[in-house]
Amino acid sequence: MNVEQLNRMNSGKGFIAALDQSGGSTPKALSQYGVEESSYTNDEEMYTLVHEMRTRIIKSPAFDSQYILGAILFENTMDRKIDGIWTADYLWEKKNIVPFLKVDKGLADLANGVQLMKPISNLDELLDRAVERSVFGTKMRSVIKEANAVGIREIVEQQFEVGKQIFAKGLIPIIEPEVDIYSADKQKSEQILKEEIQKQLNALDQNVKVMLKLSIPTVNDFYKELISDPHVVRVVALSGGYGQEEANEKLSQNHGLIASFSRALSEGLFANQSDDVFNTKLEKTIKGIYEASIT
Repeated sequence: MNVEQLNRMNSGKGFIAALDQSGGSTPKALSQYGVEESSYTNDEEMYTLVHEMRTRIIKSPAFDSQYILGAILFENTMDRKIDGIWTADYLWEKKNIVPFLKVDKGLADLANGVQLMKPISNLDELLDRAVERSVFGTKMRSVIKEANAVGIREIVEQQFEVGKQIFAKGLIPIIEPEVDIYSADKQKSEQILKEEIQKQLNALDQNVKVMLKLSIPTVNDFYKELISDPHVVRVVALSGGYGQEEANEKLSQNHGLIASFSRALSEGLFANQSDDVFNTKLEKTIKGIYEASIT
């Protein structure tokens, strides 16, 4: 584990950029960027186009470590290069931004009000490759739709079980049990979730470290106890479907919670923009997210 990167994630100011759209969400991400499905004929062409989009974001002068602590990558992005350098190495060596990797394989069907992660069949091999590629940590997502105590307990148990496997490889896991922001009982789900996370944190060996990625809570500063837990490197917030301005406003009301936005980060960026327009828009977005993250 890179101690410099750990210290930066633990105490640095800024947010985590989520650039980890995977196979299922890549067409939508490209469409929002102004690249329609008619622009590619197969997955390889699609991934090449999305890598060009991510490369443009990463290489932008606006994508600066003054504001950004880390970036989450999709596996396909980790296995590609920017200017002849592996993407994770480029992030750290050229930008001083800590690289993370999305490792989950998507969501299982809804059961007990939640969607668990699908089995990650090649996790050991993927983690070994992540270590070789100089990745610092990982991210994995589950979704909570209803305040079902059984389902939420299953999600948290699964997340921490996999998280301990990841930590044993020398990587810091970002545990992400997302609460659907449109859930009718979102606040109750958050209460159950917080209790289950605290139980798992209390049971960890003393040396184990994790990060948490959670929906912005209904009650401001609701996760302050998790933020101060000695096992927790950082608690970050996902935008969860909120627009950029609303996500920033809600985040700013939660002290110590920092952003890890994807849709809100790329909102307003288009392939046909000139570099000046693209960089100006990205800079405004990044500074807005940063300001909301340092409260």
